[in-house]
Amino acid sequence: MCLIVLAWQASPQARLAVAANRDEFFPRAAAPAAWWADAPSLLAGRDLSTGGTWLGVTRTGRFAALTNFRDASAPKKDGAPSRGALVADFLGGDAAAADYVAAIRPGARRYHGFNLLVSDGAELWSFSNVEGNPVRLGPGICGLSNHLLETPWPKVRAARARLEAALADADGAEDLERRLLALLEDRTVAPDGSLPDTGLKLDWERALSAAFVALPGYGTRASTALVVGADGAARFAERTFGDGGTPLGDVREAFRVSVTPRA
Repeated sequence: MCLIVLAWQASPQARLAVAANRDEFFPRAAAPAAWWADAPSLLAGRDLSTGGTWLGVTRTGRFAALTNFRDASAPKKDGAPSRGALVADFLGGDAAAADYVAAIRPGARRYHGFNLLVSDGAELWSFSNVEGNPVRLGPGICGLSNHLLETPWPKVRAARARLEAALADADGAEDLERRLLALLEDRTVAPDGSLPDTGLKLDWERALSAAFVALPGYGTRASTALVVGADGAARFAERTFGDGGTPLGDVREAFRVSVTPRA
């Protein structure tokens, strides 16, 4: 996952609204979003090489998503566990969001760099093993790419602004879902002077500065929009793409979320 913009308890339109693009090498096998046979209340795509996922939601109101932290100079860690398992384990469990990030923190350095967002329906937490400190997020809009939460990369700033506009202008949940998918299609490349320096070659930094990435052999594999209303009505839409941005198919689900109150 290389771009996530999210509104948490920030609008009458939705208790939770998420727009996210997953960027990955195309040879890495993945399954489109579906209800998992081994976890029937869990809706997510699946990384077929490790069994984890990059973003998902459950009928019990759990949500999680992850991006990698991009630093080409960081040393490789032999035997590092799959970061996608962090998302899948949270979604498949019943730990409170605060308890989950506290539990994974001691061993987080075993993984390559990541940023993780988890919500149990009552609270939303952010945790990066690069920054090291879990943070409870209050109501509002936030953006995340392949650096720390709210790092103002051009595509994060642009997507946040479009999410804010979508929340203000959308006519209902279906229209909001459409607007979220539309903002993820933006292929605008940032000017060289505003590009981050993450250790990649300039042509890659340019291409990766767009919300929708299309490079030979690498790019946006899935665009996801999630809208959860105050009444628990939820809409989930995923568009998958092949090399060069070729559309492969759509998944759409409408369901209800029921959050179990905690003592």
